[in-house]
Amino acid sequence: MSIVTLQSVQKQFGLKTLLNQASFSLDISDKVGLIGTNGSGKSTLLKMIAGLEPPDGGQILINSGIRTVYLPQDPDLDENHTVLEQVFAESGEDMNLVRDYEQISAQLLHDPTNTALSARLSEISHRMDDCGAWELETKAKIILTKLGIEDMEARIGTLSGGYRKRVALAAALLSEPDALLMDEPTNHLDALSVEWLQNYLNRYRGAILLITHDRYFLDQVTNRIFEIDRGDLYPYNGNYSYYLEKKALAEESAASTQRKHQGILRRELEWLRRGPKARSTKQKARIERAHALRDTEFKQAHGRVDIATPTRRIGKKVIELTNVSKAYEGRTFIKNFTYEFSPEDRIGIIGGNGVGKSTLMDIITGRIQPDAGKVEIGGTVHIGYFDQNSEALFTAMNDKQRVIDYIKEEGEFIKIADGTQISASQMLERFLFPGSQQYAPVENLSGGEKRRLFLLRVLMGAPNVLILDEPTNDLDVQTLSVLEEYLEDFAGCVLVVSHDRYFLDRVVDTIFAFEPGGTLHQYPGNYSTYLDFKKAEEVSSSQLQDSQKPKQGQTKELPIPTNTNHKVRKLSNKEKREFATIEGKIAAIEVEKAEIEQVLISPPSDFVKVQELYEKLESLNQAIETATERWLELAEIES
Repeated sequence: MSIVTLQSVQKQFGLKTLLNQASFSLDISDKVGLIGTNGSGKSTLLKMIAGLEPPDGGQILINSGIRTVYLPQDPDLDENHTVLEQVFAESGEDMNLVRDYEQISAQLLHDPTNTALSARLSEISHRMDDCGAWELETKAKIILTKLGIEDMEARIGTLSGGYRKRVALAAALLSEPDALLMDEPTNHLDALSVEWLQNYLNRYRGAILLITHDRYFLDQVTNRIFEIDRGDLYPYNGNYSYYLEKKALAEESAASTQRKHQGILRRELEWLRRGPKARSTKQKARIERAHALRDTEFKQAHGRVDIATPTRRIGKKVIELTNVSKAYEGRTFIKNFTYEFSPEDRIGIIGGNGVGKSTLMDIITGRIQPDAGKVEIGGTVHIGYFDQNSEALFTAMNDKQRVIDYIKEEGEFIKIADGTQISASQMLERFLFPGSQQYAPVENLSGGEKRRLFLLRVLMGAPNVLILDEPTNDLDVQTLSVLEEYLEDFAGCVLVVSHDRYFLDRVVDTIFAFEPGGTLHQYPGNYSTYLDFKKAEEVSSSQLQDSQKPKQGQTKELPIPTNTNHKVRKLSNKEKREFATIEGKIAAIEVEKAEIEQVLISPPSDFVKVQELYEKLESLNQAIETATERWLELAEIES
């Protein structure tokens, strides 16, 4: 069943045509990947379907009763909300009950004897029982945890941009709309979270239209691909692999057709130049056909970045790190890291968010100093640093400056690897910035186009050590594929921080994985090889544990501890929060228990109702016992 239909939709941005007579329909079972170069109109199309941007022409029809949810790249959240409040903020009645329950529970923690609050909590609890809202709360917490958010009571205003995006993603998933519109949902997610999201969307029953640079994700989740290229929209009925196959065939066919056309045109032009003497009707028709052939225009191959930049010699000594350590606020991010980088290194650096990957890059580039250890840079080294911090990048750009002037600051002419000297304007054209864009202000560019422009400037500096910190964020798949080819032939050292599995598989031959405590573990091979190593380690660890288990009929002797100078166990931050709230929770349960006991003093005549009350009472007694045992356990550690 078609739920969203576009009919001859047109959209202009200044002089640039984003969509020209675009038509398609979205069925309830469709999972569509939207691809195209940065600035081609992908985000604009999502906004138009979401009703946030009007089309300049044509119609966008959404079936009545169909609910769509739009997840932008930079979601607008209420900074005063907690994580859970934000997730429940724009949900239905069931979710409102969960939100009210959470708020009243929090109030009871501070005022456990408030009978009015207790009565209200009891009423909401019954309503949640009736509609099954308890499952929604559990599901919300599971989704947030899977996306790497553990503190449900944290204020949105205290979260980084990446964590805000995760909260917005959790809210979108939890609302379960008929059509889910997502702009770069995998940005800021680590590999485990991306894999979980991939599996979640595979089971999702509604329609999905998403923009993503993650090609493994695109391949696994989608069953259709829409490509936007210079105003035209091309649909492909298959996943990303199918799209690549069909696109290659289409471009080969188009090239063949153009070659045949050029051959015919060449012969016709030769005939015209001979100047036929007789002007018969047949000859006039041939002349008209020759002119028509000459005037026929072919659309060039799909927009594709061409990376050809200057090179610089690199010596044997590149970068040497010796016993480098770095800590912040008592937490060690990097501990005694020693490594000597070589000119041929292709290294991928991986780890969860906030473990210290960007910190290591900043130490290498001299932006920050290590707490201990030494960093030595070779005399011939010239570092090109493609930073993931888009906000800092955009701030450094002068929005009023023309695009071409921004590039000319690096050089008006450069000599590329084949010895050819080309201008800044030609370099911009190779990076898909046509003449009309080159003299426009930087502020007219999309976020992805600004990132592509910055990448061009970095490469024009002729680096021989290239550091790419999350390069796949905001760059389109076409640019990424060309960048991967460029890096294969790059004559220098490459360090990549990325969560993009496809990019790491294509580019690197060594993985540095951050382990707990700031240790970096080295694995040979690309990301897929690293996963094989991790699986082998898990199997080996499991077999070792099994071998250490006592056989049936045997009792395993426990070793007698000889070192009494062991580290004292302390409460974690999460346990401290739990300890601070658990007494209030026990009090709230006891209030509810007292209410039921009061009712049972003069029980209702309905036997079924009485039975339900006794079962509820038993459940509350069990909850009080469990919570009390947990309180005693935490209290013992705290003391």
